[in-house]
Amino acid sequence: MPLATANGTELFYEISGTSGDPVALVHGSWVDHHDWDTVAPLLARSRRVLAYDRRGHSRSPRPATQGSVREDADDLAALLERLGLAPAHVVASSFGGIVALRLAVTRPDVVRSLAVHEPPLFSLVAGDPAAAGALTELQKHAVAVLGLIGEGDGRAAAELFVETIALGPGSWAMIPETVRAVVAANAKTFEDEVQDPEWTNVDLAGAASFSRSRPVLISQGDRSPPLFAAVAARLAMAMPQARRAVLAGMGHAPHLTHPAEYLRLLEEFLGR
Repeated sequence: MPLATANGTELFYEISGTSGDPVALVHGSWVDHHDWDTVAPLLARSRRVLAYDRRGHSRSPRPATQGSVREDADDLAALLERLGLAPAHVVASSFGGIVALRLAVTRPDVVRSLAVHEPPLFSLVAGDPAAAGALTELQKHAVAVLGLIGEGDGRAAAELFVETIALGPGSWAMIPETVRAVVAANAKTFEDEVQDPEWTNVDLAGAASFSRSRPVLISQGDRSPPLFAAVAARLAMAMPQARRAVLAGMGHAPHLTHPAEYLRLLEEFLGR
């Protein structure tokens, strides 16, 4: 059901489970709350679980003005408060991890713990010579993706993004057609996200302060593009109290490819 947030934007959300500590699931770019369908019902056995469409994704409309990570974080804070779920354990994937980190820094009062998987904060490794080649390649692919979106071909843009940036060659063919349609439909919101001049910024000092008072999990897959590992290492360096997990045989979307293994990691972390 939709709910108007403090920013005047309606967000579509679903809550499962009837008792236990609340958990908020924050999806990445291109997708929506269904990205968590393999994990949410299992978490809901012992917790109240919130999954929602971030602004501009599927059933949550995209405002006419330029969006921002700051607004995304404000949306989630308002949603948690209005639903009586704050403070919640916040579990986030990819771009959702950027939103969750921003929320933890700006509104730590609504976050009980934080688990992020491969937030694409590539600015953190921009000065690393070892990452220079990969960053150049990433930029080339991103420009091509945005060019296709500008031409109105969201499906081709989505396929190129999945194959060259997120999951790797051959991945698009393995995605169900229903999901491919969602990804293509949300292409314009991806364009909006990366046009936010602050989307790659993160307050490392604020993140470090949060990690000193609340549990943090930073995870990465050993099958993911190397840039994600470099970002995870930089985040872990800034938050030495955080737990870092390298998921063997997994990539950028372990909640989809290895839901049982990823769930075990989450349950062990949340159980602490």
